[in-house]
Amino acid sequence: MNKNYFPQEDDLHRFVKNRFRAAWIWQLLFLSALLIAILSLSALIYNVVDGTNGYVAYEFKKDPASISEKPLEQLTQEELQTLLQKNLSKGAYNKLNNEQKMETRSKGDLYSLMLERIIQIDTKATWSMTDSLLNRAAIEAEVKEKYPEARLEYRVWLTEAFITSPMSSRAEFAGVRTAILGSMWLVIIAVALSLPVGVGAAIYLQEYAKKNWINRIIQTNINNLAGVPSIVYGMLGLAIFVRALEVLTSGAVFGVADSNGRTVLSAGLTMGILVLPLVIINAQEAIKAVPDTLRQAAYGVGATKWQTVWSHVLPNALPGILTGSILAMSRAVGETAPLIIVGASTFISVDPNGPFSKFTALPIQIYQWTSRAQAEFHNIAAAAIIVLLILLLTLNATAILLRNRFQRRY
Repeated sequence: MNKNYFPQEDDLHRFVKNRFRAAWIWQLLFLSALLIAILSLSALIYNVVDGTNGYVAYEFKKDPASISEKPLEQLTQEELQTLLQKNLSKGAYNKLNNEQKMETRSKGDLYSLMLERIIQIDTKATWSMTDSLLNRAAIEAEVKEKYPEARLEYRVWLTEAFITSPMSSRAEFAGVRTAILGSMWLVIIAVALSLPVGVGAAIYLQEYAKKNWINRIIQTNINNLAGVPSIVYGMLGLAIFVRALEVLTSGAVFGVADSNGRTVLSAGLTMGILVLPLVIINAQEAIKAVPDTLRQAAYGVGATKWQTVWSHVLPNALPGILTGSILAMSRAVGETAPLIIVGASTFISVDPNGPFSKFTALPIQIYQWTSRAQAEFHNIAAAAIIVLLILLLTLNATAILLRNRFQRRY
């Protein structure tokens, strides 16, 4: 076609029509992708919520009427304590009393102990929220036929007691308090390692490092490390922090004698190494986004390189650095494979009280519950997933708030 050719009216209309048709098709494809993503996410959330509540058929292994003439729910705190002391063995009662004095326990705690240790609930069957709402009559008929002595109750598994209770061998009394505290310890230790080291490395690479082949190799390796599978970092943590540095991570150098290298400190350091490349890359991008005019203005009034970085570059890059670091911590909170290799406990009822404590985490707890055969453990696993999602959304919301709070516009 002649390059000086101008389309006539019909050709022009056809050309414009084809362009709009192509634009409309691409817009439809993008909208379809968005709708598929929303539907998939909605289905995932609904599937999780569907398991957090529903009907439960259960029996008491020991008749409550044989323990007390009054209903257990109507007993006072002192009466519950007396019944526990009367029906538990001396050793079992003293063990519970040593963990926490009976006089200081709430009425709800004592009632839970009565159900768990003396009455002993035997869960026969559970149903999802959807089945419970749509097939109530069929469920009641099934319970009457298969479990005539059982009680049918609509139960919400995600409760305040679930969040504040430690792990238990019975799903009806298990909670995620220990796992939440373990996850918090991991995040604190990971932040303490990755944030200063990552930001320092980003400052050097972006502001001080020369553009030579050595630094290009370093930058390439950092980018590659960000995509390494997390289980590789778990193997690294096992070799270095658990075994090579056991004297330090077990607390033996500080006089701790009842621990080994499989502590929350080892896991936190492993998570810190895992997210370190992400922190470096995010911090570099935040520093790179600071306009060069600010640097030139600082140099123009006689500021040194460090004064420019400290007083101008870092304050303006702070929103991006904080946002990237918090999002990196969100990844650390949801990791499971490195924790399994480093030695997280799948069952532990003692809260971590220091860096040399044994630990578990929310992803480990969810993994352990979903691998159990009993349906009630799947219900509390769904409840734990909701807790984990809330924790992740809180971290992400914090990143957005910090970004909006410190963001500067040019």
